[in-house]
Amino acid sequence: MPVFPAAVLFDMDGTLVDTERLWLRAAEELAAELGHSLTDEDLPEVLGRAIDHTAAHLHHITGTRFTADALAERLDDAFSGKVAAETIPRPGALALLAELKAAAVPTALVSASPRRVVDLVLGGIGDHWFTVTLAAEDTEHTKPDPAPYLAAAHRLGLDPASCVAVEDSPAGVASAHAAGCSVLAVPSSMPISAGERITLLDSLVHADLGLLSTLAAPPPTA
Repeated sequence: MPVFPAAVLFDMDGTLVDTERLWLRAAEELAAELGHSLTDEDLPEVLGRAIDHTAAHLHHITGTRFTADALAERLDDAFSGKVAAETIPRPGALALLAELKAAAVPTALVSASPRRVVDLVLGGIGDHWFTVTLAAEDTEHTKPDPAPYLAAAHRLGLDPASCVAVEDSPAGVASAHAAGCSVLAVPSSMPISAGERITLLDSLVHADLGLLSTLAAPPPTA
């Protein structure tokens, strides 16, 4: 009989919903206004990162007179507007959430996006799927720091090592892995390397509770 994960901890943008491209578009548009075209070299500072981090990056590379805080506010407004207009679940995401809910496996949403954006997404796909939800403001440090996944496991009263995280970006994988979770990585915009307790999959369409159970850490022996 398979051992279910103690919980499954999901990233949001690019993993459950197709908002990573909206975030990238918001960053590209603001960068263009500042006279900079984003390149592949910029992507690690944009994808999977918190708004404040990307704003600080744009401030640094453009030398704009606008403060990083002002850029963060503009990014927040632009991204929120795009999410409010268009929130599309990733293929297989809702089916996987439904399977976990039917099996009474606890879930958490662990996002580097601000609460404003998280709530917009939850309004579109439903907040009933998640036992707990965390946004960027809920921890002092966000991805790739392990703090968000440590906080999610703590709120669930679980050891992170007993949980499986589902991520799409290198920063998110680094966060979950450093917290001690097993990771199912479904890359969206950037490549991710497989590794110890990091399993790659091309789409959540191919993910189910059986697969997640194979990734769950075995229970400790007496």
